[in-house]
Amino acid sequence: MAGKFRTRRSFIPRFCQPASRATFRKYAACWTLFCAAALAFYPLPACAAEKYHWKPVTEAQVKIGDKIPLTWSVYQPDKKKDANLILVLLGHRWLLLDTKAKQVYQVALGDLQAQGKDYETDDLAKSDAMIPSTNWTDRDVGPAEDIHLTLGDYGRILEVELPHLMDLRRGIY
Repeated sequence: MAGKFRTRRSFIPRFCQPASRATFRKYAACWTLFCAAALAFYPLPACAAEKYHWKPVTEAQVKIGDKIPLTWSVYQPDKKKDANLILVLLGHRWLLLDTKAKQVYQVALGDLQAQGKDYETDDLAKSDAMIPSTNWTDRDVGPAEDIHLTLGDYGRILEVELPHLMDLRRGIY
């Protein structure tokens, strides 16, 4: 009788029989090595360059040497964490002002992608496009922020006045 049970048991396919712990560990180790090797050769994407979405600031004011330019516009990123960046159009020239680092950068027109009234760009702060600037002052003048700086290539004072964002939580508006 014992021989009959052995022969019947041999008809069960091997993959249906429970594996031993040692066999399971071997397969787990092989699978882990395979995945590690696959990930080592898989090209990971480089850190995506941060995109900036610039919105026009309609209540802003710009002056160069106490005169208002013929054509000008002021843009700020829609993210609050980038509030120190200001994109200024003076005639046909685009400038990026970084009020935290107190730097001015020349922006090429090809770096801007128009999206209606807004613009979208990659990071515009490039060291090769830096414009010398001096005498930075940044003052809070009540309902606005007043930024004065002297542009090295113009030799004139650039004044940008930006309205403060309304904070409706205070209830003073």
